Amino acid sequence: MHNAFFEVPFPRNEPIKGYIPDSPERESLKKQLQAQAGEQIEIPLFIGGQEVTTGNFADCRMPHDHGRLLGRYHKGGHKEVARAIKSAGEAFAAWSEMPWEARASIFLKAADLLAGPYRDVLNAATMLGQSKNVFQAEIDSACELIDFYRFNPYYMQQLYQQQPWSSPGCWNRVEHRPLEGFVFAVTPFNFTSIAGNLPTAPALMGCTVVWKPASSAVYSAYYIMQLLQEAGLPPGVINMVPGSGGQVGNPVLASPELAGIHFTGSTAVFQGMWETVGTNIKNYKTYPRIVGETGGKDFIFAHASADPAALVTAAVRGAFEYQGQKCSAASRMFVPASIWAGVKERLLAEVTTIKMGDVRDFSNFMNAVIDKPAFESIREYIDYAKHSADATILCGGRCDDSKGYFIEPTIVQTTDPKFKLICEEIFGPVLTIFVYADRDLEAALDACDTASPYALTGAVVAQDRGAVVKIADRLRHTAGNFYINDKPTGAVVGQQPFGGSRASGTNDKAGSLFNLLRWISQRTIKETFVPPTDYRYPFLRAE
Repeated sequence: MHNAFFEVPFPRNEPIKGYIPDSPERESLKKQLQAQAGEQIEIPLFIGGQEVTTGNFADCRMPHDHGRLLGRYHKGGHKEVARAIKSAGEAFAAWSEMPWEARASIFLKAADLLAGPYRDVLNAATMLGQSKNVFQAEIDSACELIDFYRFNPYYMQQLYQQQPWSSPGCWNRVEHRPLEGFVFAVTPFNFTSIAGNLPTAPALMGCTVVWKPASSAVYSAYYIMQLLQEAGLPPGVINMVPGSGGQVGNPVLASPELAGIHFTGSTAVFQGMWETVGTNIKNYKTYPRIVGETGGKDFIFAHASADPAALVTAAVRGAFEYQGQKCSAASRMFVPASIWAGVKERLLAEVTTIKMGDVRDFSNFMNAVIDKPAFESIREYIDYAKHSADATILCGGRCDDSKGYFIEPTIVQTTDPKFKLICEEIFGPVLTIFVYADRDLEAALDACDTASPYALTGAVVAQDRGAVVKIADRLRHTAGNFYINDKPTGAVVGQQPFGGSRASGTNDKAGSLFNLLRWISQRTIKETFVPPTDYRYPFLRAE
């Protein structure tokens, strides 16, 4: 055993590659895209370090070319869940007792592997399987996930260094133990970095994990597991079991060994899981930690002093990057009447320049939405707006799923500050705008605050500093991540810890020390050097 105090290398955010024409990274990625698109792989479950097959298959297809099969994955059920829980339990002792710096080394190595030989692999898988353009994949499946794997070990070290003070004659210290049992990680389709972080953050702290990736993102999850195995992750620490919510989630939540849930997904699913945990609470060996991020109805609030160019850029990028399929995507905007005419003209002109199509054509800004159910759900909202007396479609609105699940960037203007499309999460390329009279600023702020149950991200665009202060203060509880003169998307690990409250989640801030705190259970130790040998206190002495 060593007798040194180790320090994790100070983390730096991974630089974003440009993929400009004729660059080496563009040529290399294009080759990887061609290779992955040209083969069909079979994806197993990963349980106890073993590749497990069930014969119950589902497809991995390109959303922008849904006739093209990337691979097929085996779906797990009750039997595989039981095996995964058992494997997690068997791995717990050795993993939880492993020196913390050894655990850190695995994820630091994973970061370097991802920055190097796995960069093209995971970027290409994310582009093809989740229909992300090259920039959206690079900032997600490369840079953000690398950042998670470098910053989290550094935060772990900081957390472990938090120790109590000691009075004379004793030594007080705190041990940061992993949770007893296993953590259930449930990850979404829209960010490969979230899929790579939710199971590994608890694992870094010594927990063992059962991981259910989104069915529409199993393709990239497969490569994450390969990356972690090459980095040296021991068998059974993270067990990947794709499958339906009922077949995987139900037996997991019924297990007495459940120690925590790390979730990103829909509000309804998360609330259902929390309700199930409450119903089962007497059956668990410990109170499960519940951490979740559940979506948003994110806003841009413009003041009369807003720079129109900055406002339009924030709107286009915030609403239409990755087809609006970000929990943080701008989906509602409040604009004062005094600047609306100029903003509208500039905004519609910009949207007409957006190209949409296959991810392998790097000139496309937008691509396809993830699958048929998402396509139909988004189209229903657009159709609702088309037939509503309270709304006007300013641009877009056409949907075509003949080859891929393509929906045009759509802008809706409404006269109702509590219109359906202002209140409900759509998760697609639809921006709804409410134009308010300048004199009705307070009413518009009230509508922004109360119309939606979510509170994830939001932005104010204004040049008037007094207005910025007033609006930011009035909208204090509407967003866990708040932006001034910027789009409400693009949180960076180490710079803007991410998470929201209200219906948007538990706000445990992924990419920060505070998230890691949720995966430990402290033990306080007091050591008295010269213990008393008489129970009598001085006050008991006779007069």
